[in-house]
Amino acid sequence: MLLEAKTAIVYGAGGAIGSAVARAYAREGATVHLAGRTRSALEEVAQRIRHDGGAAHVAQVDVLDRAAVARHADSVAADGGIDVCFNATSNDDVQGTPLLAMPFEEFLRPVTKAVTAHFNVAVAVGRHMTRRGRGVILVMAGGREAIPRLGGSHVAWAALAGLCRQLAAEFGPYGVRVTWLLSPGSPGYDDHDGQPNGAAAAPSPATGEPETPAAPGTAGAPGTDRKSTRLNSSHITI
Repeated sequence: MLLEAKTAIVYGAGGAIGSAVARAYAREGATVHLAGRTRSALEEVAQRIRHDGGAAHVAQVDVLDRAAVARHADSVAADGGIDVCFNATSNDDVQGTPLLAMPFEEFLRPVTKAVTAHFNVAVAVGRHMTRRGRGVILVMAGGREAIPRLGGSHVAWAALAGLCRQLAAEFGPYGVRVTWLLSPGSPGYDDHDGQPNGAAAAPSPATGEPETPAAPGTAGAPGTDRKSTRLNSSHITI
């Protein structure tokens, strides 16, 4: 298995993409730490992982609380280190409203939340990864081109791209990779095409689009070294 004896943290693991990524990591042998604000949703994902023979731990963590994120990362690292970090938390953006009609607070909210959340997560896990000399931090956001009525979403994505470059420049010399995953859109939690437990429509962590998952050990989940048509996996091997 690609992630055997590895440890991964998935923030926002109770959502559609976060839960799909967490289950993929577990199938590949990783011990997965599920973090998020809603414990009931996290426990449901953990139950699925354990039912399938995987190892999962749950922690209620708000990614906007820097101290809480750091404490959680410290506790995970104390058990053997952190190999992969994936943040799938929402930016709480408002789309569909022209900028001329949008209050500035609504425009700014996704920018502030995206940068704050990813900075908090990256710094918390980065302290441990840089000391060990290895690790992968994965950041997922939207497209490169602006389209009408995206509100602050595109600005948030642009800010995250800059943050990723800065993190990569500072963490890279220590052997830690920071990788951007481009997503043009994401399905809702129940958008599973009628398949039980979303098994046949798990969103690709690289694009956010539903795709038929491959058998365990054959798919390219973030942080693995398996080839993928949507992501050059050579950038994120552990």
